[in-house]
Amino acid sequence: MDKPLGMFDREHEWSALTRFASDEQPGATLGVVSGRRRQGKTFLLDALCRTMDGFYFGAVEETEAESLRRIGHALTDFLDLPVTFRPDSWYEVIDTLLTVGRERPVPVVIDEFPYLVKASPALPSIIQQAYGPLRDERVESRSRLLLCGSALSVMGKLLSGNAPLRGRASLELVVRTLDHRLAAEFWGIDDHRLAVQVNAILGGTPAYRRELARNDVPAGQDDFDDWVVRTVLSTDSPLFREARYLLAEEPDLRDSALYHAVLAAVAGGNANRGGIADYLERKSSDLAHSLDVLEGAGLLVREQDAFRAKRSTYRITEPLITFYHAVMRPAWDQLERPGNAERVWRNSQRRFVSNVLGPRFEQICREWALFHADDDVLGGLSAQVGHGVVSDPTQRTTHEIDVVVTGTADGNKPPLLAIGEVQWGEVMGIEHLDRLRHVASLLAKNDRYDASQLRILCFSAAGFSPELHEAEGAGQVVLVGLDKLYG
Repeated sequence: MDKPLGMFDREHEWSALTRFASDEQPGATLGVVSGRRRQGKTFLLDALCRTMDGFYFGAVEETEAESLRRIGHALTDFLDLPVTFRPDSWYEVIDTLLTVGRERPVPVVIDEFPYLVKASPALPSIIQQAYGPLRDERVESRSRLLLCGSALSVMGKLLSGNAPLRGRASLELVVRTLDHRLAAEFWGIDDHRLAVQVNAILGGTPAYRRELARNDVPAGQDDFDDWVVRTVLSTDSPLFREARYLLAEEPDLRDSALYHAVLAAVAGGNANRGGIADYLERKSSDLAHSLDVLEGAGLLVREQDAFRAKRSTYRITEPLITFYHAVMRPAWDQLERPGNAERVWRNSQRRFVSNVLGPRFEQICREWALFHADDDVLGGLSAQVGHGVVSDPTQRTTHEIDVVVTGTADGNKPPLLAIGEVQWGEVMGIEHLDRLRHVASLLAKNDRYDASQLRILCFSAAGFSPELHEAEGAGQVVLVGLDKLYG
């Protein structure tokens, strides 16, 4: 099926949904669609239902009786029933949804499914029973039921472990944020440096441009500061409180003050559990639940140190939350008073570069190494890309490595394909290469990886010295600038 007009990218998602919804095989099927808020899931599913004359129901936060009443009215209109359908339970609703597909494959969408589960916890079990393998209502139907939601803490549990719907779904689709290249294309930004700056604040969330920023795109580098002030820091902008709403909408995040404090610690550079505990003046063991909940909600991700098995760090997945805690929250009282945004932004430049822009640029470089770098650049297919700390016993110090690329093990040890350093505002020179060469010599003695074919990468948004370009010509290093990152 042709993708609807106005839909940017999402070829994979649209193809998966249309294959699932148009499957002619007998028997009702179940699919689960999830993803962080404002990625376009509703747009995709609504377009699917419009294209295939399917049924769409958007849940809201209300009681079970109200939800049953609303979906009953929606089904009455969709099925053109002579009398209003007034279901007494979700058993009746699900069986009615199965009848929708008696004659043909029909997409049946329940959007914001977590709202229904909150009011009716038994609903997943009811769907499980309705989708019993030998149940006549299921066998005789070709309804393609799609459950969609943004609360990842709920959606992630639907098909896991001993959950009722485990093994029932034939589609599990995650609608992800746009990567840095697609985000720049979506925003229509050709200036790569500007694209990184915008991405560091708003990431690749499509709705932030179209709905919340009202298509206000910075006209150029000279307009960036004004754009931040009028689009993100202005009290009358929907983006002003968006980071707070992202937490408030997660059902498992009940103690919002604690979770905001944890995120503030991470945004401030306290990336490991001990650092977070020190920031909050709590015991490290007291934070286990909070960190697990934030991970389950998709707001934090724990990343393993590539060289130390027992060391891990946390990273905030949503750039706007990082920006909020690094720039906005410390000056919230000032920002709430109209007219102060420009002064707050002017005094936040150091924090923005060190806590927001720099870390985001590092992550973009890692994603480039994982998804965009050619195999011949890395000497093989990258399987994992992370970061790590290398011990230097001779000099009694450690070396932080921003980009660590490993491949798939053919033997006992996985190959260590590349290590790299990332600089946002500094022109990289031969001294950066010398440091990485020294680290490479240390890694040649490690027992965890095969470092025999290790390559060295230098990433910089500011450029590279002539000596470093000569070293690249001699095959000693791979230089990755903004043009290559966005190539």
